[in-house]
Amino acid sequence: MKVWFKYVKPYLPYFIIGPLCMIVEVIGEVLMPFMLSTVINSGEQGTLTITKSVATAVGMILIALFMMAGGVGGAYFGAKASINFAADLRSDVYGKVQEFSSKNIDKFSTGSLVTRLTNDVTQMQNFVNMLLRMALRSPGMMIGGVVMAIALRPSLSVILAVTIPLMLIGIFGLIFLGFKRFTKMQVKIDKLNSTVQEGVTNIRVVKSFVREDHENDNFRTANSDLKESGMKAMKIMIFMHPVTTVCMNLTTLAVLWFGSDAVIRSGMDIGDLSAFLTYVTQILMSITMITFLLMTSARAMASARRIKEVLNEEIDITDINAANPQLEVTSGKIEFRNVSFRYYKNSEETVLNDVNLTIDAGSTVGVIGSTGCGKTTLVSMIPRLYDVDKGEVLVDGINVKDYSLHNLREGVSMVLQKNVLFSGTILENLRWGNENATEEEIAAAASSAQADKFIEGFTKGYNSDLGQGGSNVSGGQKQRLCIARALLKKPKILIFDDSTSAVDTATEAGIRRALREDIPNATKIIIAQRISSVIDAEKIIVMDDGKITGVGTHQELLKNNREYQEIYYSQMEKEEK
Repeated sequence: MKVWFKYVKPYLPYFIIGPLCMIVEVIGEVLMPFMLSTVINSGEQGTLTITKSVATAVGMILIALFMMAGGVGGAYFGAKASINFAADLRSDVYGKVQEFSSKNIDKFSTGSLVTRLTNDVTQMQNFVNMLLRMALRSPGMMIGGVVMAIALRPSLSVILAVTIPLMLIGIFGLIFLGFKRFTKMQVKIDKLNSTVQEGVTNIRVVKSFVREDHENDNFRTANSDLKESGMKAMKIMIFMHPVTTVCMNLTTLAVLWFGSDAVIRSGMDIGDLSAFLTYVTQILMSITMITFLLMTSARAMASARRIKEVLNEEIDITDINAANPQLEVTSGKIEFRNVSFRYYKNSEETVLNDVNLTIDAGSTVGVIGSTGCGKTTLVSMIPRLYDVDKGEVLVDGINVKDYSLHNLREGVSMVLQKNVLFSGTILENLRWGNENATEEEIAAAASSAQADKFIEGFTKGYNSDLGQGGSNVSGGQKQRLCIARALLKKPKILIFDDSTSAVDTATEAGIRRALREDIPNATKIIIAQRISSVIDAEKIIVMDDGKITGVGTHQELLKNNREYQEIYYSQMEKEEK
């Protein structure tokens, strides 16, 4: 409960005023039948006067106005409270996801996180809104109706003593079943979201491999699973309505049967019977509303549990214990000391195994090796996208864990293997590297990345819209924009993770030349598949199966390292062909 009170506290007045407004409406609903019964009884007994009739009518009109004010107020403050509650909750969940390390993100699928941020939070919002509108109104109307019914005719109230417990037992049984089914339904929504996201994001790949039918089949399967799960969950609510309706009708029938007998045999006033019937209807309606509130709560509880999983997820990479959080990266010297790493604690497969390496500040280092040998994982240790299992990584002679995450990552720029651009203009995307960059700095970075010419070729230049994920630029253009963005950050350590694979050799040579001339003092690490990308590096690191098998210049490795020779000659043969 403490978890949720954080989101209630800022809007506590709304959470209090809303239900109180609904109480005003409840009081009116309880008084109305009684006032009407007095008029009917007076008319039946021949004692009704115009004055009494007008006074009662005026009183009922005033009560109706108060009820309207209470209903509107309850709806307004309920909406304000629930919407603000959901907005703050969604913001915190999103903020927590932004703090996740790569290992944390690996634990949740992207589709699941999207569902939790949208659908699950919306379920919580709907529940809070319904709770504020019904939490006091429904029990209040039920209690008020029971009290007034007993006051009017205690003998007829025995019917309620039988009906209400039976309804409540059935309702809570269905709620128990509903919770499990709604939990399963949310998991199916995760699966559907993941399927849609993959299909839409990778639509070009799908089309290029003519796999539309396959993707349609995947979607139909996920959609069908959700439909079946949804139907199982909704059957509870579908079954609930006729059950409550039958109970209401049987109770009304019993009241009419025994009430009519009371009118004939014991002189019960017709107005009292009319009021009693109204109170019975109110009681049963309030139970029905409580039923729907509880059904909503069953789905909300499932969503709440999933949201708490995100909020309570322990972030494995933090800077809470940083010994020198105020320090910044100054030169860019990097050391790996006996570094070992595996993605999962219980995994037997070691991704990096006892790696020892020193990279001097301002040097250019190439990293080459077969696919899956641990190149990307190695450099991911520098900005702490992953943390080592054994050993330590040092930057400027200081363990990376002793920096604040902000200062460490401010000193490192990484151009990822998968080029990521955001919706917006070219200028907006470049300013991710430095939001305060001047036009001259942006132009210089674009020039170094060999991106200036194609940018200027667009009608709107730097103000050209990239579309979602840079859908209207080529792979090579994406890579160059990502490189320009990284250069704008002016880092002490610059990491290229196979980030020139989509550009031609002449453009790549221009980028390498610009890096040497424009940022000579930055430490540059270039991961590549092509030897031509790292041939000029001061030091080339050869990796195989999570280990460093060779370190040296191109000529040294060509003479002494078997893995490097195999890569080199295989690429030379391809070029000759």
